[in-house]
Amino acid sequence: MATKKPDLTSNTAGIISPNPFWLASAPPTNSGPQIMRAFEAGWGGAVWKTLGQPVQNVSSRFGGLNYNGKRNIGFNNIELITDRPLESNFREIREVKREFPNHALIISLMVETEKEWEDIIARTVDAGADGLELNYGCPHGMCERGMGSAVGQEPEVNKRLTGWAKKYAEKYSPGLPVLVKLTPNVGDIVPNGLAAQAGNADGVSLINTIKSIIGLDIDNFVPVPTVGGKSSNGGYCGAAVKPIALHMVGALARDPRFNIPISGIGGVANWRDAVEFILMGSSSVQVCTEVMLKGYRIVEDMICGLEEYMISHDFQTIDEMVGKAVPQFSNWGDLDLNYEVIAKIDADKCIGCYDCVVACNDGAHQCMFVAEPGADGVVAKRVPIIDESECVGCNLCQIVCPVPDCISMVQVDNGHAPSTWNQHLAGEGQLRYKKGSH
Repeated sequence: MATKKPDLTSNTAGIISPNPFWLASAPPTNSGPQIMRAFEAGWGGAVWKTLGQPVQNVSSRFGGLNYNGKRNIGFNNIELITDRPLESNFREIREVKREFPNHALIISLMVETEKEWEDIIARTVDAGADGLELNYGCPHGMCERGMGSAVGQEPEVNKRLTGWAKKYAEKYSPGLPVLVKLTPNVGDIVPNGLAAQAGNADGVSLINTIKSIIGLDIDNFVPVPTVGGKSSNGGYCGAAVKPIALHMVGALARDPRFNIPISGIGGVANWRDAVEFILMGSSSVQVCTEVMLKGYRIVEDMICGLEEYMISHDFQTIDEMVGKAVPQFSNWGDLDLNYEVIAKIDADKCIGCYDCVVACNDGAHQCMFVAEPGADGVVAKRVPIIDESECVGCNLCQIVCPVPDCISMVQVDNGHAPSTWNQHLAGEGQLRYKKGSH
């Protein structure tokens, strides 16, 4: 019997899209023709490049981070909001909604005064937006003008401006969803998410880009990208920021005080990344950098991969997946300190490179050794030896091993009952003596 195809329909704060894959507000959503091509390729939604008072952008604007032969593992930009006339943007928004009425079209906004918020929201509603995204995250250029991350870093300002936006969204289109895009350039994301919620936002999207300098031209002594011999800090994004984004999404999703939807952003490059964000609490995911590097058609593999994952894990809807991993995101003090794993090497897969030995001895706990020669002085097979009595299960050997599944971390029964640090402090848990402290 054929497996029933899963339903990829996404609902984020009342914004419905045929799948959870949205384009983030950025160069790929700069115009109507671009977004229509994206929808034709399969994207479920798009967040229009931020509208406000049009700016003059600089040239050049982008920088890439290369590492160990891999290009653009991280990306940086010093581009600001739209530099196109508002009239052109609003006309094209109408055209996109006319051609693609069932796709989600969210409009990113960034202005300063209450009067400006009312005016631009009224015009955006008139153009046919399915939702608004308030840009409180831009870490360069706009923050110096009192907008962007200058708002996102101040919870009270966030709350006040969100209240303005929600008031005028209700005035001109009752029920129109308002999302707040949060900046990661803070010590703790939770107060900022709660501020958006207190301002009556219907949901949040995160993360925006991270304040950064991507690198320097070491011959001309100037950061890049370079503008007339000078540069500025920009916004860091791309695959390298995913761990930071996942943490911030999860920090909000697990907080019992926070109860509005999340659209996840930050390093989504394939369907696996999207699944991780959904399991960590996002009901939709937004993509920018990977599209800039590879084009709109990457969504085809994302849709196919997500469908196959949902079938293999018996998920019929996106809602069934949202937040599935959140209960397992714990505080360190609640982890079982008596749980123990050790490294095991599959001798048939080992290629004898000894990367694990070097890593263990120089960077971990000195429990892996070079295989000893036989009586004839020859090493029969270069499989490292593990001193299991000293192995602390740190995973470093598994991480550096170039052969998939050659090294596994295997749980061992050490005879000790589960116990956490918090239980220990409360006098309710017994911690065992830790090995690996020679």
